[in-house]
Amino acid sequence: MNVGIDSISFYTTNYYLDLKSFATNRGQEISKFYDDLGQRKMSVAPPNEDIVTLAANAACHILNENDVADIEMVLFATETGTDLSKAAATYIHRLFNLPKRCRVIELKQACYSATFGLQMGLSWLRQNAGKKVLLLASDIARYEFNTPAESSQGCGAVAMLLSANPRLLTIGPEAGFCTREAMDFWRPNYLDCALVDGRLSCDVYMRFAEETWQQYSGLTGRKFFDHDRFCYHVPLAKLVEKTHRKLARINGIKDLTIDQLDYQIGKSLIYNREVGNCYTASLYLSIISLLENVSTDLAGKLIGLYSYGSGSVGEFFSARVVDGYQRWLIRGSHQTMLAARQELSFAEYEDFYRFKMPIDGSLFELHQWQTGKFRLKEIKQHQRVYEKVE
Repeated sequence: MNVGIDSISFYTTNYYLDLKSFATNRGQEISKFYDDLGQRKMSVAPPNEDIVTLAANAACHILNENDVADIEMVLFATETGTDLSKAAATYIHRLFNLPKRCRVIELKQACYSATFGLQMGLSWLRQNAGKKVLLLASDIARYEFNTPAESSQGCGAVAMLLSANPRLLTIGPEAGFCTREAMDFWRPNYLDCALVDGRLSCDVYMRFAEETWQQYSGLTGRKFFDHDRFCYHVPLAKLVEKTHRKLARINGIKDLTIDQLDYQIGKSLIYNREVGNCYTASLYLSIISLLENVSTDLAGKLIGLYSYGSGSVGEFFSARVVDGYQRWLIRGSHQTMLAARQELSFAEYEDFYRFKMPIDGSLFELHQWQTGKFRLKEIKQHQRVYEKVE
């Protein structure tokens, strides 16, 4: 039985900072970001947006009444949790009036947890073919001001409906995966921003890509060119390009041409360059970018997928594109959303990131910065109150 991704959508905030502005105000060369890192913009969340509103705004584009009735599981992957006990998935369950008979959970392992959620959801569907799983990946990447990682921030969410006989991508059970404890990236409970050893993180990312590929290739017998395109977790576009070249080399391809590199991964990086790092959602934003920006028909093509989460876990697997997939994409909505975003001044960016929620339980109503269909309304007695925007 085929299982996989039946529908998929993403959402990012209405506000962004161009890295040209970042470079000017941090005394850096623009080429360091546009060329050396391969990034152009980073989405910035206003205070009335969090992982719940990001996920809800992504999910509203793919859920209809029939889908809602069949959902028996909600998996919410994030490393930007708002509560140490209550799963963010419970808010989504209420906001969309999902069935009472439904399992919900929040998953955490840095940027990898959405892939674990995908594999767990698909495994469950193989035993429950008539049901559906709502998988959400939602994050806000934050680093301290004036640190090397500051320019690699971003935010966004991807919502996926998983089912048997999916309309977009079928995903088999074969995968290579590995784990090694590493302090390349972490965020203690008492910090608002992540800590990162950038050099170590890039090194483990690349070594895990090789290790998981070797496992996957050994299990499936598939070679590099059996895959038409590739999608990666995207902390930085240039890291993806470097890793993909390495993957080609260990498969006996001395050096990919610029045209080969662009063909195999170029279209998958378009949206990530505009949004920045969205952690758990990053690989799946890459998949959306590929499907919506390749002009030729990908039906029947095999796509190689690499997922990585610091700390650290990596996985290589693949998906096959379903015939007629184009009918179920929402390319127009995504591109309209990106084009309509508002550029922040550097001062506005810093004001958003300096904003602190009260922690005394008093009533705090948030300013109504522009959002999608859902937003954070207020904090009341230590509770987050969400509302649908009319």
